Amino acid sequence: MQENPYIVRPESYNFNLEMVRNFCFILLCLCPAIALPQGASAQEDTAYRLSTEYFEKLIDSSNAYYLQGDYKASLGVNIELLKNALITNKKDYIYKGYRHLGYDYMALNDSILALESFRKAEKFAKLSRNNTDLALTYMDLANINSNLYGKSNVALEYHNKSIKAFERLKDSANLAKAHYNKIVTALEAKKHNQAFLSLVKIKKLVKHDPDPSFPATVESLYGQYYLAKKNYEMADIYLSRAMQWAEEGNFTVELENIYHDYSESLSGQGRFEEAFAIRKKYEDHFESNLLKMTSAEVEAMSAKFQVNEYRKGIMEAELENKLQAEKVRSKSLLNKILIATSISVIALLLVLWGAFKRRKQLVLLLKEKNQAYLQAKEQSEQYATAKSNFFSTVSHELRTPLYGVIGLSTILMENEDLKAHEKDLKSLKFSADYLLALINDVLQINKIDSNNIEDDQTSFNLKELLETIVSSFEYMKIQNKNTIKISVDPTIPNMISGNPLRLSQILMNLIGNAVKFTENGLIEVSAKTKQSSISNVEVVFEVSDNGIGIAKDKISTIFDEFSQAASQEYNYQGTGLGLPIVKKLLSLSNSDLEVESELGKGSTFRFILLYEVVNEMDQVIEEDPATLIDVKALDGKRILIVEDNRINQIVTQKILEKEGVACTIAGNGEIAVDKVQKEKFDLVLMDINMPVKDGIQATIDIREFNEYLPIVALTAVEIEEMRHKIYQAGMNDIIVKPYDVTQFIQTILKNLRHRENKNHLRAI
Repeated sequence: MQENPYIVRPESYNFNLEMVRNFCFILLCLCPAIALPQGASAQEDTAYRLSTEYFEKLIDSSNAYYLQGDYKASLGVNIELLKNALITNKKDYIYKGYRHLGYDYMALNDSILALESFRKAEKFAKLSRNNTDLALTYMDLANINSNLYGKSNVALEYHNKSIKAFERLKDSANLAKAHYNKIVTALEAKKHNQAFLSLVKIKKLVKHDPDPSFPATVESLYGQYYLAKKNYEMADIYLSRAMQWAEEGNFTVELENIYHDYSESLSGQGRFEEAFAIRKKYEDHFESNLLKMTSAEVEAMSAKFQVNEYRKGIMEAELENKLQAEKVRSKSLLNKILIATSISVIALLLVLWGAFKRRKQLVLLLKEKNQAYLQAKEQSEQYATAKSNFFSTVSHELRTPLYGVIGLSTILMENEDLKAHEKDLKSLKFSADYLLALINDVLQINKIDSNNIEDDQTSFNLKELLETIVSSFEYMKIQNKNTIKISVDPTIPNMISGNPLRLSQILMNLIGNAVKFTENGLIEVSAKTKQSSISNVEVVFEVSDNGIGIAKDKISTIFDEFSQAASQEYNYQGTGLGLPIVKKLLSLSNSDLEVESELGKGSTFRFILLYEVVNEMDQVIEEDPATLIDVKALDGKRILIVEDNRINQIVTQKILEKEGVACTIAGNGEIAVDKVQKEKFDLVLMDINMPVKDGIQATIDIREFNEYLPIVALTAVEIEEMRHKIYQAGMNDIIVKPYDVTQFIQTILKNLRHRENKNHLRAI
């Protein structure tokens, strides 16, 4: 390893330390002007403390006057604060003086002087290198651009700067205020998406704000958001809660805004009598608050006449501050020459000793950094585990009720007596399927971010896979009156090896977008050979449509999570996760997604993947379970359904009884073990999460006395997290809820058939 040439090792010292000390003593005697003070006198220390105490008292007085609406008194105090701070060159207090002065001017509706003051505050915040002051300045500039200039875009940029700064500082109280100000600006500018993102974040920060009215204000902001979206039901929930808290705390200003918004919501719903009653409360509070505001405005007008007088004092102090700075610079130049000469001599003597000490400090610091790194790594792993457990729980808790909704709606759609309600039932099932797709998208993003995606390589026929994928969009294709055309380059081998599941996920997201944003149009799905060899083939996939297209300035945003880039003519709802998922899945395969689009003319999405060529001699012909298993084989079979959810019991039972299966229900794992011991069953459908005894433990207990009974996990838990536990416990297969009924039946038949084959082998 090369040594650092700037570090002098202590072994190279070859001088007498006593001689050095004597030399330093003589040098300090010859140059007394450069001797550093050993400490301030008691009187100087007291004077400093009094000075600091004096400035703090001025700040407290300024805040008190401002909150009382006495802007004239606040202005006078802030001028006094600023003059003294400029004279003594205390940058932190200069910053505070300009900042408070800016809010006084803003209250007096003097936008020019307000902006000038905030700009100066920003300058001195940077000079004082106080990150909190700088973050507050960004918030101030955002407020003035929003309140006085109406420049919402400029204001939102400053709001974002302020939020990022407080996040870096981990200042929860000021971060809550920064999000609050951004929400108000975004709602006024009708930028509802930005407002909602900050609403989600401010909900977690409410407890950090000491203002007792803040929780009511946050609830009121949620109400305003949903009112703007015309979601009156949600608006009523939040506004009612905010109104209750504000009334209990007697927050009159907040109540005025809440009553106004609540009356608007009620009017929008046609509940005019209730709206009139709330409107009356609003007008009462408005009149009361108006009197206070009028009084404050009169006071503000009287203060305006003194602004010029006060400004003269500030300008004199600023000039004096500049002159003083010039004097300091002139004096410091000579001092610097004298000090530089002396310091260079002393530095030469101290550098070796300093290098030695630095080395020891660096070693100690390295040990501390390593320890901190290990702690951070352990904490990060704990966070990752907690996140994974959270998504697993969410998956189970959301998919379990969806299983009931999708299953029952499917059963009811097949009931001839309910044909009159077929349209309503289809709408119900579509909504449930949409919610399931949303959940799957969020979970897919989590799995990719957690590096929890398996890369299963298998052989498949590309053309057959594309046809299967396209056939799944039959309903959407008919609904939007589209045509989907498949084109596969004949030079692509019949069988290739890769990850067909990942390719399916990518193409289904891209085709789904194309079908959704195209009407009476053509969607083309093509696969072409880019280059090939005996062992590999590089395939270019394209999904093209002639739909609404994407504006040039929106293309860069379509890969942002939860982002939508549709035009005003199309208001499709979705998670905004489809293209981010595609982007991340392709990155796992060392590929990228290219986009070509023009508004009103359509879009083309293109990507390239590398596959291995499967030699026809090496192909293994696999049996298709769907063609080998007869559904009639279920007739007369006895299946034990182990499930604690009553609705899920009914859904599973009805699906199986329709095929002639005799079903028995067990409400938990302990009952299931007892029934398997006493009765004969052909197969067990085992839920995982149950009270008393879960499905894992129940399976382990059953395997102690019955080795061959097929047990299939019927679970809403993400199988990636549970797959190992499920198979280790002795289960034969997994069905994830909610499931496709055909796949559900075929999985059961496959496991019954395997059992019959095993029984046949045992008999032989």
